[in-house]
Amino acid sequence: MPHSDAVTVAIVGTGEMGTAIGRRLREYGAHVRTSLAGRSAASAGRVERAGIEVRNNDRELIAGADFLLSIVPPSQAFAVAERFVKPLTEAYAKPVFVECNAVSPATLDRIAKVLETTGCRFIDAGIIGGPPPARRDPDTRRTVIYASGKDAALLTQLGSHGLEIALLDERIGSASAFKMCYAGITKGLTALSSVMIRAAARNDLANALYSELLQSQPEILKLLSRRVPDMLPKAYRWIGEMQEIARFLYDDPAGVNIFNGAEQVYKLIAAEMERAEGEKGGEIPTLLKFFENPDSKR
Repeated sequence: MPHSDAVTVAIVGTGEMGTAIGRRLREYGAHVRTSLAGRSAASAGRVERAGIEVRNNDRELIAGADFLLSIVPPSQAFAVAERFVKPLTEAYAKPVFVECNAVSPATLDRIAKVLETTGCRFIDAGIIGGPPPARRDPDTRRTVIYASGKDAALLTQLGSHGLEIALLDERIGSASAFKMCYAGITKGLTALSSVMIRAAARNDLANALYSELLQSQPEILKLLSRRVPDMLPKAYRWIGEMQEIARFLYDDPAGVNIFNGAEQVYKLIAAEMERAEGEKGGEIPTLLKFFENPDSKR
C-alpha cells in the first residue's frame, strides 16, 4: 500500500536509472516529478510510461519538493549543480540536494562547494546495482543507495517509498568513495575481461578459453556472460566513470594507469556502438560470440 506520509521528489536525469528510481518511488506513494528540458524523445517516452509528472522549468521542478536527486552521467554532474544554484538560492523552501552520480570525492567536493551558497542541505549518495525493477516485476535485482553527510539520515524517508537506503557516516565524500571502490571492481573486471577475450580471439583461442573458464571458473564465466553483453550499450556512459575512478586513485599511480586503460577500452567499444550496424568492426561481434552456446561455436 502507498505510504501515507508521501514525500515529493524531483529528479534531474531521466535515463534508465533515474526513470526507474522515479517509477519505484511513485509506485510506493511518493510524488515524483522531472523536467524534460533538453531531453530526447526516448527520455520523454520513459517518463510517460513511468507515470512521472513533468514540470516546465527548474523553479517549478523544485517548488515544494523534499528532495532533488541528481542522476546523470558523471561528466554532467557539476553542470547540474551549477544549473540549480539560482533556483535553489531563490527558493523559500529548499529541497535537500542529493548528489547520486558516480563521481570522485574531489568532484563531489566541488559540487558541494558550489551549492553551499544556496543554503540547501546536501547529501552525498552512490547508487549500487542496476535500475530497480517495477514493483510487480518478479526480478529480484537489488538497488541500494548509499548515503553520507551530516544530513544523510534524511534520505531514509525514501526507504518507506520503495528504495533501499544504507547510511555510511557523516563525511561528505564517503558515499562517492564507496561508489568508486565498488564500480572499480565491477566495471574494472568487465573491462579487463573484455580485453582478454579479444586477445584470445586474436590468437584463435576463444573456444579453449571459454571451455577452461567453464570448467575451472564457472562462477566468473556466469557473471561475465551477463555483464559483458550488458555493458556494450552502456560503454559510452562508463568512460566518464573510469575518469572519475582514476581521479579518485590520484595517489596510486598503478591504479590510475589501470583505469586510464579501462577508459580506453570503453571508448573503443562506445565508438563502435555508434557506427551503423553493418559497419561494426570486430570488437563487439568478438565479445558477443564468446558467450554463445559453446556447441554452436564448434
